[in-house]
Amino acid sequence: MFPISDDNPRHIQPIVTWSLIGACVLVFLWQISLGDYRGQAAVMQFGMIPARLFGYGEVSPAFAVVPGWATVLTSMFMHGGFMHLGLNMLFLWIFGDNVEDSMGHARYLVFYLLCGVAAAVAQGAINPTSTIPMVGASGAISGVLGAYMLLHPHATVRTLIFIGLFVTIVHVPALFVLGIWFLMQIVSGMLPSSGEGGVAFFAHIGGFVAGMALVPFFKKPNVKLFQASRSHPFEVERRRGPWG
Repeated sequence: MFPISDDNPRHIQPIVTWSLIGACVLVFLWQISLGDYRGQAAVMQFGMIPARLFGYGEVSPAFAVVPGWATVLTSMFMHGGFMHLGLNMLFLWIFGDNVEDSMGHARYLVFYLLCGVAAAVAQGAINPTSTIPMVGASGAISGVLGAYMLLHPHATVRTLIFIGLFVTIVHVPALFVLGIWFLMQIVSGMLPSSGEGGVAFFAHIGGFVAGMALVPFFKKPNVKLFQASRSHPFEVERRRGPWG
């Protein structure tokens, strides 16, 4: 099950969402322009290292470009690869505009950054002595997903369903799509870890919970939670077989 768009109209231009996507893409282009060695050094410099954030360790002076607390913010705009960047930006593109619509530009930006901070702290608290840097906008975007689920649980999301060689696009309620996604993060986070990096599942969990907790305080007064659907749930849009 893979979301590709939603049917939820917006009323303002999501300039903050577009700007965040643009910033992440520009930072990633800068990362790959550095090459492998300097790119890895940049991750050490600007990624969030739990041991450094919580005071259990320090990095060498060559990597101490910004204070440890500032890496909570800088890490949100860095990514570990094209797939990492692409998936994050797709989810932000699909769900960010409606959340921005419900809050307004300034409050949405503050909300997004706070969710990213909560996500980084949640991931770091699981293993505060870890020296593995964390990068990515996943935690902040998870907060956007949590807010969207409370604001528009009945909105329909165009979702790819793969059945063997066949691909079906189904309109699925956001509550179902995002609820399944959140459950997957919890289950994956409980599985044994190799301790050598990977997906920061607890950042996703922390960001999602933060988004749900903060949205009542950041939404516009005239915006209601649990808004009704304008389309039919679980509607099949089209089916494609192996021959198109």
